[in-house]
Amino acid sequence: MTLKDKNLYFVGGVVRDEILGVASFDTDYCYEGDAIEFSKILNVIKTNPDFGTVRVIDDGNEIDIASTRIEEYPRKGHLPKVTKIGCSLKDDLRRRDFTINAMAKRTTDGEIIDYFDGCSDIEKKLLKILHKDSFIDDPTRIIRGLKFSVRLGFELEEKTRFLQDDYLENINYDMSYHRVKKELVETFNLNKAEAFDKFVEQGIYRLLGKNQIAPEIKGKDIENALQGTDFTPWLIYMSFFNLSNIELTRAEKRILEWADRLKTDEPTNNTPKESIIIHRLRNA
Repeated sequence: MTLKDKNLYFVGGVVRDEILGVASFDTDYCYEGDAIEFSKILNVIKTNPDFGTVRVIDDGNEIDIASTRIEEYPRKGHLPKVTKIGCSLKDDLRRRDFTINAMAKRTTDGEIIDYFDGCSDIEKKLLKILHKDSFIDDPTRIIRGLKFSVRLGFELEEKTRFLQDDYLENINYDMSYHRVKKELVETFNLNKAEAFDKFVEQGIYRLLGKNQIAPEIKGKDIENALQGTDFTPWLIYMSFFNLSNIELTRAEKRILEWADRLKTDEPTNNTPKESIIIHRLRNA
């Protein structure tokens, strides 16, 4: 990256991963102030004034830069509303999910900005939310926490675990299941037995909807069945739950319908192989 400015920061996961010494999946940039105004001197591709984001060309690469912003959740469990663009960096970072993702690194001198002790929590291998209403505002953070715990080998900090357990006993089912699906895909496409077992043991599966039943199968059985396949792992794992609240593609529905049909019918040449795997696991 050639673009540098004292108000321009690397932010979130890329900072966390650099501290951990692991490869990062993506790089996010944040400008303290109005990124769209700042970008007027750059090669701009497109802007989103409602969220204060801009896409620019830098050294031949497309990068997205977000303005610092404050958000509120007028409807808990759904997308937040931007109430201010161009706030302080600290106010922007405090709206994020966990302290380990609420750090920034200045592009000019590499200084790490850590208002919420994220570095300390990385050292302790803890996942800690930034405020007590975090899961109420966005319950998908519970699934995100599961993803980070499995990917990074971290555990929930004691108070965070208490607030998670409390929310799971008092779930507001009026939530964005589109966002739920996104987090499920990212978490279970890791194909880790630990993710499935914690999903069940901690009661996180109850986020999928009312009257869910905890399956007796263990995650290792599913992980082993998927080894050496090119299937989509998340759907195999989630097939053990009621997915009526999750919007599925036609292909995803077809796989699950075939798996149910195999309770009475034998597989044919048209039966998706994923369906046969699901059927075998359900009847193991």
